[in-house]
Amino acid sequence: MKTIAFLLHNNFEQAEYEEVNKLLEEKGYKTLLITTNDDKQVQAMQQDVNKADTFTADNFAKDANPADYDALVVPGGTVNADTIRGNEEAHSIVNAINDAGKPLAVICHAPWILVNTGIAKGKTLTAYHTLQNDLENAGANFEDKTVVVDGNLITSRNPDDIKNFVEAIDKALS
Repeated sequence: MKTIAFLLHNNFEQAEYEEVNKLLEEKGYKTLLITTNDDKQVQAMQQDVNKADTFTADNFAKDANPADYDALVVPGGTVNADTIRGNEEAHSIVNAINDAGKPLAVICHAPWILVNTGIAKGKTLTAYHTLQNDLENAGANFEDKTVVVDGNLITSRNPDDIKNFVEAIDKALS
C-alpha cells in the first residue's frame, strides 16, 4: 500500500485536506498528516476566513522521514501556505520528495513553497490566480487550468478542482 503524506501548519483550507484525503483513502492509499505546528492539533479554515474543524496530525515535520512517503500533498489556505513557505523543516521535506522524483502535489496557495524552495523555476504550474505573478517572477510558466502536471509536480487552483487534482495524484502513483 502506498503512503501519501499531507504537510500543513494551521489555518489551512479544510476541503484541500479533508476532501483530498478522503478521496485518496477511497482509492486505497494510506495517508498521514504531518505538521510544522508545535501542537498536533491543527486548525482548518473554510474560505480562508472562517474557522472550521480541527484535526490531529500523525507526526511533526521535524520527525518526518520523506523516504517513508510515496507522495506529498500540500494543501493551501493563505495563512497556512505563507507559513509553510517560510519553514525550513517544510522545505527539507518538499525538497527531499522532489529530489527523489516522487509526486509533489500542491493546491491553491501552496505553490508558494515551490517559489521559496526554487523548485518553480523552469516549471509549468497552476495555482490560485493571485499567485500568477509570484510564480512567473520565480521563473515558472503559469497556466490557468484545473490541474497542471510537470514531471513529478502536480499543481491545482482551488477546492473546485479537487476531483481532477486527486485523479492526477492517483495517475502519478499508478
